[in-house]
Amino acid sequence: MAKIAQFFVEGGVWMIPVGCVSFMVAAIAIERVIFLFFKYNIDGNNFMAQVEKLVNANNIDRAVKLCNAAPNAALAVVVKAGLTRANKGEAEIQSAIEEANLQVMPLLQKRTGALGGMGSLATLLGLLGTVMGLIEAFTVVAKAPADQKSALLSAAIGVAMNTTAFGLMVAIPTILIFMTLTGITKKITNEIDYYSVRLENLLYARGKGE
Repeated sequence: MAKIAQFFVEGGVWMIPVGCVSFMVAAIAIERVIFLFFKYNIDGNNFMAQVEKLVNANNIDRAVKLCNAAPNAALAVVVKAGLTRANKGEAEIQSAIEEANLQVMPLLQKRTGALGGMGSLATLLGLLGTVMGLIEAFTVVAKAPADQKSALLSAAIGVAMNTTAFGLMVAIPTILIFMTLTGITKKITNEIDYYSVRLENLLYARGKGE
């Protein structure tokens, strides 16, 4: 712990903004993991298999109740919107599903994109801290006695590089988290796109008595 504190102190003032970025990344990542993995996500295959079975049995009310059992799941919200218009025309069913899509998509994509930018920001702040540290180091060394310049310069460069190292330590996990969250978001949106079309076709066929 002492070494970590020393590393942070030696990095200078530019370690502070990188540290602030790391706290923001942690807050966003925790919030997104909770929502994307546990709140908005659902086993699409199993869920839609049950919905289709109920629709084929002409039991729309139970299908709606199944959606109500997972009120926050994005797929369930979209499917429920279509089911509540099951006895209406094709245009109303499609309109309800599209409206629900527009409702859930921003919630799924919310704040995830910021993580990619924060990964780049942490790297750039680290590099900026190193550059500013080197400028300061060369200024100090220029005024130092000749026999001390090499030692002072080596020490100053070592300290200045701390900010770049810290920036990368923040940026690399941030990018990995960003990729993971983007992947789960894509999985949920793909399920919504696919199963909403299947639901539309199922309800159209039901309306025609097929």
